[in-house]
Amino acid sequence: MNKDKQEEGTESASALIDQRIEALADWRGETLAKIRLIMRKADPDVVEEWKWRVPTWSHSGIICTGESYKSVVKMTFAKGASLADPAGLFNASLEGNTRRAIDVHEDEVIDENALVALIREAVKLNTSKPSPRGRGD
Repeated sequence: MNKDKQEEGTESASALIDQRIEALADWRGETLAKIRLIMRKADPDVVEEWKWRVPTWSHSGIICTGESYKSVVKMTFAKGASLADPAGLFNASLEGNTRRAIDVHEDEVIDENALVALIREAVKLNTSKPSPRGRGD
C-alpha cells in the first residue's frame, strides 16, 4: 500500500513528486522515477512525503530524501551512518555522524538489488525498538 503525506493546504506529496520528475524532463527525472520505483519495491508500505521542497520517503521515520542537482541525483539517508553498506553504495556525505548519501550521476547504473537491501536495512532500523538501558545488548 502506498501512503502519501502532505503538508496542510498543499497538493499531495505523490502529485508533487510526479511534478518534480516531469519538470526535470531529463536523465535526472528518469533517475528520480527509478529511485521511486525501487523504494516502493523495497518497502510497499513506504510513505511519500514532500519536505524541504524535495521528495522524502519514510517508514516509522525518514528513510531518505531524493534531491536533484545539475549533475547529480542525491539520495540522502537520514540514518545512513548507522546502516551496513556492504555494496559500498554510499559515496557522499561520508564525514557526518548521522547521514550518508548516494550520488547518482548521468549514465550511472543503479545497483537495484543493493539499493533494495539498503532501503530495507533503513526501514528495519527505523522500526526496531532500542535495547533497554543497562542490558548491554
